[in-house]
Amino acid sequence: MIKEKVLIVEDELGIRNFIATILNANDYDAITASSGADAMSMVTSHCPDVLLLDLGLPDMDGMEIVRAVRSWSNVPIVVISARNHERDKVEALDAGADDYITKPFGSAELLARIRAAIRHTRTQLPNSMIANSGQFRTGDMVIDYDKHCVFVKGENVKLTQGEYRIVSLLGKYAGKVLTYDFIIKELWGPKAKSDNQILRVNMANIRRKIEENPADPKYIFTEMGVGYRMAEGE
Repeated sequence: MIKEKVLIVEDELGIRNFIATILNANDYDAITASSGADAMSMVTSHCPDVLLLDLGLPDMDGMEIVRAVRSWSNVPIVVISARNHERDKVEALDAGADDYITKPFGSAELLARIRAAIRHTRTQLPNSMIANSGQFRTGDMVIDYDKHCVFVKGENVKLTQGEYRIVSLLGKYAGKVLTYDFIIKELWGPKAKSDNQILRVNMANIRRKIEENPADPKYIFTEMGVGYRMAEGE
């Protein structure tokens, strides 16, 4: 099972390690950054599923990161800060944060807020099937957004993390053509090079795993010169 990746942006080593330990023990894949610059780089290079963000960073205010990330991504952002004034919370939420936790906090609360942020993001998806069930089904294929797995005829096809992200994105917009540029920027950030070759290599591997006949696909279709389209759900 592919674990959900959580980027922890926190300059205090003790807190950073504490949060990472909690997440790793609860089947999340914790990655960390200690500065705003590192955080921005890792958001685009690692494509986290959730961003845990301290506002008091050594090189920039965390609010700048909230605004910058939200300008191109819907990744859930949970602010974790010692700032407990109402105006700070309102500003963060208005800027695009999904939640705000005040230090100190307990592990149970942290995990609950992460789960809630992920659920909230799912309900905003254009695909009602995923929003309601956490799964997308078409033919014999099921994308399980909770388990981060893809099943064909009940068998886990064991996609890599990169392959899963492509399939899960197409499933969210099933029936619609997603351009190469849209897919690349959604998965690798706004500064990613528009290099279709990497995407095509991944797609070739995906089709070998999910299609009975990769040359005549029934799940993911190529719109020549434009992009890819997932078959509509059932």
